[in-house]
Amino acid sequence: MKIGSLISALVLTAFLAASGQEAVIQDVKHGAKKAGETVKDGLETAGQKAKETARTVGKKTKEAGETVVTKTRQTVDGVDEKASDTARKTHHKSTKSASKAKAQTTEPQTANIDSDTPSPSPTP
Repeated sequence: MKIGSLISALVLTAFLAASGQEAVIQDVKHGAKKAGETVKDGLETAGQKAKETARTVGKKTKEAGETVVTKTRQTVDGVDEKASDTARKTHHKSTKSASKAKAQTTEPQTANIDSDTPSPSPTP
C-alpha cells in the first residue's frame, strides 16, 4: 500500500503541477494579449499625432512659401519700378544733353582767319 500511495501521490503532484502550469501559461497569454493591445493603442495614437503634426507642418510650410513668393514679387516689382524710373531719367538726361550738343554745333562759328596777318611764331 505504501507503494500505491506513493504512486498516487506522485501522479497527483504531477497533475497539480501540470494544471498549475496551465494556469500560469493562461495568465501569461492574457498578459501578453493586454500588453499587445496597449502597444497597438499607443502606436495608433502616435500615428494620429504624427499625421496631425505632418498636416500642421505642411500647412505652415505652404503659408511660409506663399509669404516668400509675395515678398519676392514685391521686391521684384520695386526693383522694376526703380529701374524703369532710372531708365526714364537717363533717357531724359541723354536727350537733353543731345539737344544741347546739337544746338551748339548748329550755331554759326565765327572764323578768325586773316590772310594778311602772319601766324604768331614762338620766340626763342
